[in-house]
Amino acid sequence: MHPSTALATVLVDELVRGGVREAVLAPGSRSAPLAYALAEADRAGQLRLHVRVDERSAGFLALGLARGSGRPVPVVTTSGTAVANLHPAVLEAHHSGIPLVVLSADRPAELRGTGANQTTVQPGIFAGAVSWEADLPAPESIAATAAAHWRTTVCRALAAARGHGTGAEGGGAHGGPVHLDVAFRDPLAPDLQSTGEAPPGRPDGSPWTVVAAPPPAAADPVAGTERTVVLLGDLPDPEQTRAALRWAATAGWPVLAEPFGVLPTGPGVVPHGVLVADRVARGELAELRPDRVLTVGRLTLFRELGALGRLPGVVVEQVSARATWTDPSHVVSRVHGPGVLAVPPEPAPGARAWVDAWVGAGRALGPWVSDAVAGGDLTGPGVAAAVVAALAAGDLLVLGSSNPPRDLALVLDGGQPPVRVVANRGLAGIDGTVSTAVGAALATGARTTALLGDLTFLHDAGGLLVGPGEPRPDLTLVVVNDDGGGIFLTLEYGEPGRSDTPERAAVTERVFGTPHGTDLAALCAAHHVHHLRAASLDDLRAALAKPARGIQVVEVPVDRAGHRRLRDALR
Repeated sequence: MHPSTALATVLVDELVRGGVREAVLAPGSRSAPLAYALAEADRAGQLRLHVRVDERSAGFLALGLARGSGRPVPVVTTSGTAVANLHPAVLEAHHSGIPLVVLSADRPAELRGTGANQTTVQPGIFAGAVSWEADLPAPESIAATAAAHWRTTVCRALAAARGHGTGAEGGGAHGGPVHLDVAFRDPLAPDLQSTGEAPPGRPDGSPWTVVAAPPPAAADPVAGTERTVVLLGDLPDPEQTRAALRWAATAGWPVLAEPFGVLPTGPGVVPHGVLVADRVARGELAELRPDRVLTVGRLTLFRELGALGRLPGVVVEQVSARATWTDPSHVVSRVHGPGVLAVPPEPAPGARAWVDAWVGAGRALGPWVSDAVAGGDLTGPGVAAAVVAALAAGDLLVLGSSNPPRDLALVLDGGQPPVRVVANRGLAGIDGTVSTAVGAALATGARTTALLGDLTFLHDAGGLLVGPGEPRPDLTLVVVNDDGGGIFLTLEYGEPGRSDTPERAAVTERVFGTPHGTDLAALCAAHHVHHLRAASLDDLRAALAKPARGIQVVEVPVDRAGHRRLRDALR
């Protein structure tokens, strides 16, 4: 067994022993030892291997697999620019606390700085975006002492990815991406005469200790103040979202929720909560003005929710699932750990009336929202409402960034099924959403629908590139196609005065509208992906009523100019 083969075999063997069940590989020459070892583990049924030709798609596929399963998922690349293409996925994993394991192949250290082909300085390439990293040198032998080093390095990587810490050398305080850079020397292909050899173990043959999860930290309950409102944002684990909903309901606090983790449902969830919050913040519903705002998780969508915490005299506290917390307005006075969600306070005497007042205000908006959304033209909120209506308990919903989650939040009435929601809200980019959806669908095995915009879809069109022998999920991608960047028209760039002359209109259209004119049907056909075009809500409902067989795209054309009119009308 060549030293490079031994190193790769040990690394993959230790990953499997540490609980890894999915792995993603982007092909390359320097990573060949790892490719062979992963293929053998896949053949033996120890893990499931996914091969992608594009490293950026591979990174987000691994991210989706990790989100869906809750387990660390390695993504393997060759050296050079291949590693740099993982940076968007690493950043998303860092800001979301997702256990992504970057396993990059490298040239031997003596080639760095010499101008050698496909060689750069890969250690540290992700700067502060990884919670742990190590640089394994190219092996000179397959001694048991070297194998012990390799195995314990993998153990530390998996522990840090899970957020267990790694001792004095530092480690992940809250979990997230890790980077293991591994150098290989030629020969890179295994010796044909030495197949079937067991990977080296400890020098004394003893087993390794599996790193166990630490027990949850105890927490004192949050004080049971009566006029409290809970703002529910993005949390790393959907179970934390469910716990937060139960916690608020028991405490007698209304919940204004962004649609992440789990679609919010329950007796205290305020229908059309974003619109109610806007009216409270502007003083139109003064009777609902809170004394305290409790933010659970990370709010990333609506300024209207954040405005409640900026009202004069309102006390703001946060429940954070990570060592850091979100406070862009610098108003948080106290931070609680997630353990408080297990100890709800006793409801205040007026809790029922307080919750009923908020929920009633939301219900009163229901008919008005329905009338605005159910007009003659297809709209983003109308499409979102149709997608939610087609979901059932046990389904998975994947949300792109930009308009789709905002459209969805506007129409949620609290009566939707509590389906799981996956979204890349760490940095809220449009990178890799198709690949994330594929990974999440494969990891969960659930019937999966993704709701995304056309630019988000096009940005990761490479995610449709799934080889004929690769695992393929049943996934419906609903693409709201407004031929460009419709979200910008709902912001200040779309104010009427900025397009009141032909010259200004042309600038706005070019640099914000960004029309593309892409034929999505032809693009799907090139990837052998089934494509449907829904020209009405009835068409969309009919398409969603049929279960997907493999990956299918349902394109829904909407008028970009209608986004602002509808948002202004709703607000």
